[in-house]
Amino acid sequence: MILEPYKRLEPISFLKRLFTRRGWKRSKEDLISEFKTAYAIAKLRKLTKYSKPKFYEEAIQLYKEINSHLAQGDRTSLRQLVTENMYTIFKREIKQRETTWSRVHWEMIEPTVRIRTLRARMIAVDKNNLDNAFVQITLEILTNQKFAAYDLKGILITEDSKVLVEDIWVFERSLFQPGARWRLCGRISL
Repeated sequence: MILEPYKRLEPISFLKRLFTRRGWKRSKEDLISEFKTAYAIAKLRKLTKYSKPKFYEEAIQLYKEINSHLAQGDRTSLRQLVTENMYTIFKREIKQRETTWSRVHWEMIEPTVRIRTLRARMIAVDKNNLDNAFVQITLEILTNQKFAAYDLKGILITEDSKVLVEDIWVFERSLFQPGARWRLCGRISL
């Protein structure tokens, strides 16, 4: 479950932000969103050894592992890297894909074009103890990828030697479980 799914909003000009009700309302919403993100990141830093560069490295590694396992149809390895809800979605995707393709090749071309944090949210399990919480970080990941698909007879159907892909993934981590790791809890389509 994603606490607040990210939605790309239409840009508002500076003048509209200053002189219209809609602009004021949007400015207020944007400010509240930024405060929520700052609070979640501050809590994450306080309770773990969070650093943005280290997290980005870990997120890209997870991104590569999850996409590789998904392409290979490796359900067992996927289970360790994603939440239960995402595991169910991935199982369905693999099952559907296996009816038309015998195999898929996926590869990410290094380095990552861009990775950035869109938002962070904290989900408290207990309102009275905010250390008992989960943190969700929504990332925009822009990468170059190679892709090939083979039909049930093993004949190449489609191949892209280099395609630019933008993904928005939500990673989740428990703040109260010792040794908790980041897991994918959602993908957002825009």
